[in-house]
Amino acid sequence: MKPKDIVLDFYKSDVFLDKKTVSELLHPEVIVDWNSSQGFIQMNFQDVMELTDEMARSYIRSKIRISHILQENNLVSLRFSHFAKTIENPREDMLLGKFFVIWEIKDNKLFRGYQMSQL
Repeated sequence: MKPKDIVLDFYKSDVFLDKKTVSELLHPEVIVDWNSSQGFIQMNFQDVMELTDEMARSYIRSKIRISHILQENNLVSLRFSHFAKTIENPREDMLLGKFFVIWEIKDNKLFRGYQMSQL
């Protein structure tokens, strides 16, 4: 599978709410460096799994709208907006943020992520 396809599988609708699928796409030694409007966070495999659990409790639907995707060797860059539907308001897509991420693929899994986001 091409690195771009692996990344696209990760950003399909509702994947962020499915712990099993997320765990299958992540390398066991994954590290995500995330610069957000709230500050810097570094996450490992367990941290991403906990975030997935938290999102599954808070949202009934998750949708990614990709505007740009580029691949060079085992690196994939992606620009996207992330929307979700809450349990309280299932009819409205709420913008969670605008993101830019660079993923390094290793062993056909997401290995190293460098992400920036803003509300």
